[in-house]
Amino acid sequence: MSNENQTKTGGRSATNAQIDGDCALAVGLSSRTLPSGWQWRPLTQLARLETGHTPSRKHPEYWDGDIPWIGIRDATGNHGRVIYDTEQHVTQAGIDNSSARLLPENTVCLSRTASIGYVIVMGQPMATSQDFVNWVCDPDALDWRYLKYVLLAEKGSYARFAHGTTHQTIYFPEVKAFHVCAPDVAGQKAIADVLMALDDKIEHNRSTAQKLEELARAIFRAWFVDFEPVKAKVQGATSFPSMPQTLFDTLPTRFVDSEIGPVPEGWRVKPLASVATFLNGLALQKYPPKADGSDLPVIKIAQLRKGSTEGAGLANSEIDEKYVVNDRDLLFSWSGTLEAEFWFGGQGALNQHLFKVTSQEFPSWFCFLWIRRHLPWFRQIASSKATTMGHIKREHLKEAKVIVPQQPVIDEADKTIGSLYDLHAQVNIENRKLAQMRDYLLPRLLDGRVRVEVNNG
Repeated sequence: MSNENQTKTGGRSATNAQIDGDCALAVGLSSRTLPSGWQWRPLTQLARLETGHTPSRKHPEYWDGDIPWIGIRDATGNHGRVIYDTEQHVTQAGIDNSSARLLPENTVCLSRTASIGYVIVMGQPMATSQDFVNWVCDPDALDWRYLKYVLLAEKGSYARFAHGTTHQTIYFPEVKAFHVCAPDVAGQKAIADVLMALDDKIEHNRSTAQKLEELARAIFRAWFVDFEPVKAKVQGATSFPSMPQTLFDTLPTRFVDSEIGPVPEGWRVKPLASVATFLNGLALQKYPPKADGSDLPVIKIAQLRKGSTEGAGLANSEIDEKYVVNDRDLLFSWSGTLEAEFWFGGQGALNQHLFKVTSQEFPSWFCFLWIRRHLPWFRQIASSKATTMGHIKREHLKEAKVIVPQQPVIDEADKTIGSLYDLHAQVNIENRKLAQMRDYLLPRLLDGRVRVEVNNG
């Protein structure tokens, strides 16, 4: 590597310790047997090691600029992905007056403290906080995609590389001693191509699911919140786009007063609590795993947020069936981080602080979108609590109001909105299966158990 690509972190030198990782990463030179043609090499010979910094919060002119700045929340919410924007931004003055550095596109980032082991890649030039170590790969020596997959595959190793009890940290002496097991660049690219094909499909599905949900929400808002079809009829329209004529003809021709303002005549205002059943989860520590193959992953708020049971604890399966969560169930966290999402992470057990929401009378999307409609208010209530974990109570579910039209309107909306959420579910479930396939292949490709033919052109 040229001088300009040398590691620029300062601090203590590399440790002389030797700690094996799980498949393709080690602190120090590993003695693990290598596939033919592969070798262990110091990562600092293949990529420039960089760290980050947080510009002073006392200087507002350092913040809210146009330079993306990666914090822990960006990593935990986008693990394994290439990101193109961040929650917070800094100014050039913030870069110039701190130890933060603007790093190039395709820089690979690993969170090294507190929430360790999260991996993301810069999709454009960005800076990071000091919670990350970052590598700018030499393209003639290391494919950045290959490094990303190595770091993802080593999620079980970071606890061995780290120090600390309450808050673990991977310190720079260990980071500077990282060695990577890899074939030549052509072999790296071949492996990365296989894994990227799966990730590209996952990303495409994620985008499709987002667009399907955006369309469903737009239709819901138009029909059930803004009353656009009814307003059109009141104003003299004789039809409404996408609404069957027979249904349009049955719509009311005027609005009437209600406790929440004017609503279409004949439409009811009901408490959210009355349109669905909100089943609170169990204190699952009372159901310890039996390790007999039937245990269920525990679905807590953290699992709901990331849509996966990866890293979840286990509970035994001797819980009432109603507390078992399956794909497409509607979950609502009423404490801590308030979220409402359809679940697609496979079967699990419902933990306390989560509601499983069901209804015998209304489609699940109807309940979901009304909960989402009230989420800002629920979050405001929770944030006002003088406790360490804000929450809402069941009385707030009664205070939140839902507008319910005549059944034919719901039935017709279900043909469109329900179908959109059916497709939304299909692509999310497919994504879980694709991710399982990728995670199965990942360590096997990186330790040579599965070989990929290299195309030499």
